[in-house]
Amino acid sequence: MATRFEILLHGENPAWLRAAGEEVLDEVDRLESQLSLYRPTSEIARVNWLAAREPVRVSPNVFRLLQHAKQLHEETGGAFDITIAPLVRCWGFMGGTGQFPEAEAIEAARAKVGMKQIQLNADDCTVRFAQEGVMIDLGAIGKGYAVERAVELLRETGVSSALFHGGTSTIYGLGHPPDSDCWKVALEYPHPEEEQKRARHLATVALRDEALSVSAIWGRSFVKEGKTFGHVLDPRSGQPVCGTLMTAVALPSATETDALSTALLVSGEAGFETISNLRPKMRTLMLAETSDSPGTYNILARGLMPVN
Repeated sequence: MATRFEILLHGENPAWLRAAGEEVLDEVDRLESQLSLYRPTSEIARVNWLAAREPVRVSPNVFRLLQHAKQLHEETGGAFDITIAPLVRCWGFMGGTGQFPEAEAIEAARAKVGMKQIQLNADDCTVRFAQEGVMIDLGAIGKGYAVERAVELLRETGVSSALFHGGTSTIYGLGHPPDSDCWKVALEYPHPEEEQKRARHLATVALRDEALSVSAIWGRSFVKEGKTFGHVLDPRSGQPVCGTLMTAVALPSATETDALSTALLVSGEAGFETISNLRPKMRTLMLAETSDSPGTYNILARGLMPVN
């Protein structure tokens, strides 16, 4: 995950709330030690190291998360894929700012991507890879999973009002604040200059016992021949996502909002209706560039309405 988690708690007893908050953040650290691609002692790092040669046993909660990721992969037509790591490395975004690879390198990386490369054995909670070079990267689901587990722990400790976020891209509104019937979260335009030209925010989202995740192409990127290549890659083509600038998804499950906002970004306008219909009462928003008029955008929304 390698990101900052923050929590806001409401209640009558500050000392008890602090203890609950510390317990939740300790749980996030524990999950980081299990799920991180970059921690050599994590379960995922061990799977990536050994699973091409032998079945690797993982803890039941990690196994269930991998099963969930496989289900989401199938439901999104492959737009969400935790085996994306070979392509991320190929494009220079694994710990770097990116590079333009040769076509042969992209095809070699694509050959190692796809959930068909992973065998999950529920009888003994083991993971096996079909070939060397396959890698699992939970970056598009692990943060949401950590947020969801943290909120479950808050509920178990009796907290009924909290706002919890991971990296500002996945946030959960538990209950409501004392002065309102919901938490209100603003979605910003992807470029600061757009905020000056337009409304201050793209949308304001009301959350009550619900998560919101945002995915976008800004961040790690590089420019080649006047074109910007971002770090979000389409596992089906092996190419960086283009055209779609930002997506947002709201659902009760933070695990699913994290994954599905990524799938929506990858799928683009052509996949908006399909992804938006995957869950009942799912709320979605997409900001996409118009092909015929640079600097202008299409906004597609279902339940997450843009500010007028």
